[in-house]
Amino acid sequence: MRMKGEIVGYKREMEDDYTEENQKEMVQSNKKYVVVGYALTSKKVKSFLQPKLETLARTKGILFVAIDQSKPLSDQGPFDIVLHKLSGSKWRRILEEYRLTHPEVTVLDPPDAIQHVYSREYMLEDVADLNLSDSYGKVGVPRQLVIEKDSSSIPDAVSKVGLRLPLVAKPLAAKSHELSLAYDKFSLQMLEPPLVLQEFINHGGILFKVYIVGEAIKVVRRFSLPDVSKRDLSKNPGVFRFPRVSCAAASADEADLNPCVGELPPRPLLERLAKELRRRLGLRLFNLDIIRELGTKDRYYVIDINYFPGYGKMPDYEHIFTDFLLSLVKQK
Repeated sequence: MRMKGEIVGYKREMEDDYTEENQKEMVQSNKKYVVVGYALTSKKVKSFLQPKLETLARTKGILFVAIDQSKPLSDQGPFDIVLHKLSGSKWRRILEEYRLTHPEVTVLDPPDAIQHVYSREYMLEDVADLNLSDSYGKVGVPRQLVIEKDSSSIPDAVSKVGLRLPLVAKPLAAKSHELSLAYDKFSLQMLEPPLVLQEFINHGGILFKVYIVGEAIKVVRRFSLPDVSKRDLSKNPGVFRFPRVSCAAASADEADLNPCVGELPPRPLLERLAKELRRRLGLRLFNLDIIRELGTKDRYYVIDINYFPGYGKMPDYEHIFTDFLLSLVKQK
């Protein structure tokens, strides 16, 4: 993995101790580096490639190098790993061709596998098919209905399949985190397809974000939508919109919670679930949004799956992620 010469396409402005000139010197030295080419949005670069991560990576012999999208990918590098989160069919074609012509490079993750979880119509299929149940608990998905067009038909469609109110409405494309909560059947006509409707399950207002990085698992608590009572349904008709429910600012890890609500899902259950989904989804970088049904001890639902989530919000992500990258090279 010894690098020679200049790494192509390194455009990002770095801190004073990590300038482009310094990087060239590091690359041209005799030290072996794990070179990670990244193709990320500017927003993802800012949230993920934080100075603490890059500093730790350098001490472990890992270099992050920006991929220049204006130049052929095969002309850049050489890379040991390609880390990406870009949209568009053109980029997917470029990456698939690169995977075929450079089998020695680990691409995180396969574009086709990522596309599968970008649609909420198919996102939870593997969880539902798994139907995981053991002594530690049962994991399922909420009943849901896909509406592609014609909002006026939603009330009849909901009645036909027997979905129970309230219903959570989410855009069909998983890139949007906005959602709405519909309390009554007639208000469903106010929703804008294409979307997916999920039965709302009371869960004590707490959501578990399960971050997965290869075989590593990290769980954090987040505040979520509050429970809905029958009285709420009768007195609050309409559709309530939420731009984004779960975020780092809504962390519930330090909150004084009822143990019945705040207790983390059993580790063995999460490990089995993560292992199965890594295999079924073909992904190594994702997170699961999981809730526990209120009034139960061991009934869990996966309500969302996100590819390459905001790892910068995950505690100790720098150590977990760099160890993961090094493990990929050792496996070759």
